[in-house]
Amino acid sequence: MMVHRPLKSPLKRPLRLGVLVSGGGTTLLNFLEWIGRGELSAEVPLVIASRGDCKGVERARARGILCEVIERRSFPDVAAFSQAIFRSLRGAQVDLVTLAGFLSLVEIPEDFLGRVMNIHPALIPAFCGHGYYGHHVHEAVLARGCKLSGCTVHFADNHYDQGPIIVQRAVPVLDEDTPDTLAARVFEAECQAYPEAVQLFAAARLEIRDRRVAILPAGG
Repeated sequence: MMVHRPLKSPLKRPLRLGVLVSGGGTTLLNFLEWIGRGELSAEVPLVIASRGDCKGVERARARGILCEVIERRSFPDVAAFSQAIFRSLRGAQVDLVTLAGFLSLVEIPEDFLGRVMNIHPALIPAFCGHGYYGHHVHEAVLARGCKLSGCTVHFADNHYDQGPIIVQRAVPVLDEDTPDTLAARVFEAECQAYPEAVQLFAAARLEIRDRRVAILPAGG
């Protein structure tokens, strides 16, 4: 069994969080709210956006956060695109990268394995993979008649939604739900689950055992 512990010991300083966005930046705002309330010991030195016209760029810069726009179409392939992204993240001395509605596939280099997280608006392995993002997920959940949905925080690898699962939260699917109402309920769960996973990382309580994540006892 291959075992990898992303952090060997808890950080004694705020976690340096890189946030990658493609849309509205609502997950970024949630992180900042947790930080502002003193419930998450972290700072955001860098936001990277895959689109210059997304709301996340405006929201990051309005809060005085450095935001770089790195668009996939500016590069010949995924490898070059990914190298540009991780070069910027290294320059910002980021401890953990969080994909926050980031819709472009990236190749994760060796030095960032176990240091990139993603959140998906369904209970993986259901309704995940290429093409399942945003309202596409919630529409599919409703069309299938599911009684439960939710969100999944997982370590990212080089495939859509395939990395080891860290935290999941379930929410009910109601008979009267629309994609919008279900999305809102799932996002409420995301607002708790993602910071929780980040806190576990900073406390060195996550250990990757092959394709599973063990949550270690506090102080363990």
